[in-house]
Amino acid sequence: MLKIGHRGAKGYVAENTIDSFKEAFLLGADGIELDVQLSEDGEVVVIHDKTVDRTIANASGVVRHFTSDELWRLGDVPTLNKVLHWLPRNKFINIEIKDKKAAHPTVLLIDNFTLNSDLLYKNIVVSSFDWEILKVVSALEPMTKIGVLTEDNLEATFDFAKEIKAFSVNVDYKLLTPEFIEKSHQNKLQIHAWTVNSPEDITFVKNLGVDAIISDFPDRL
Repeated sequence: MLKIGHRGAKGYVAENTIDSFKEAFLLGADGIELDVQLSEDGEVVVIHDKTVDRTIANASGVVRHFTSDELWRLGDVPTLNKVLHWLPRNKFINIEIKDKKAAHPTVLLIDNFTLNSDLLYKNIVVSSFDWEILKVVSALEPMTKIGVLTEDNLEATFDFAKEIKAFSVNVDYKLLTPEFIEKSHQNKLQIHAWTVNSPEDITFVKNLGVDAIISDFPDRL
């Protein structure tokens, strides 16, 4: 079972920062999950919200209205390029695309790294709640592992995951049932449960037999 740090080690360090990713690995994570959007200068940047208001002190506004340099200077927001350069090559990364305009640049970055470094496709999953984004990613680079994100309709998610030949179904853990997990495994779909933080919930999800757990507290997994 993979242990994945949610936005790094979000429970301990500011989310989606290099420091948070470092902490996740120090706490025993096998991989990290992060979110990407597009900056004003067209860079893929690692930040969850459409605005900077929640995560950058003394700044407000839409992410797309800031350059990547401004985001880095104001709030330690790294580019995906920077994270991929830094990422240990034996670690797993789940890249969640929040902005459809970031889909093509993200695929290009992944292609570049898999061609010019020892980072492998097997260590990368691209996920999104917007399934149209996943269709774009799959069409651009069929080798990309796809993670279908959902927080509601498991049946529709399962059907789409099969249609797009996804690698995993990334599910709100509260929705999981033994039957759904068994059906997914029979169809060669991994189950990645998010965001599981309490010891009781972690035990519950482990007993279900999921393939990965995404948590703010990777040391608890």
